[in-house]
Amino acid sequence: MAHFVVINGQGPAWDNTRSMRDQSGWAEHASFMNQLAEERFVVLGGPLTGGAKHRAMLIVEATDERSARQRLAEDPWMRAGVLRILTLDPWEVLLGDPTGHGSR
Repeated sequence: MAHFVVINGQGPAWDNTRSMRDQSGWAEHASFMNQLAEERFVVLGGPLTGGAKHRAMLIVEATDERSARQRLAEDPWMRAGVLRILTLDPWEVLLGDPTGHGSR
């Protein structure tokens, strides 16, 4: 399995007048993301703070980039256009262990 760093940003359906948790479909998105974390597909994740626009970072574990993109495309917020993937890059982990399985 490989690790990928994903940066998500506001999609065309993001409502700038609402907070993150007040966006349309929040409950479905949160449930989906919690499931990905339980499955250990998402190793770490959360919003990036301090910017003018909403962005979130995920560390995901997948066999390849295509499968990572396919799994993330199932997110209700991705399907509805609330979020979109800005970048998805392979990550070579050299320090620490994001999986919690001990040192490499």
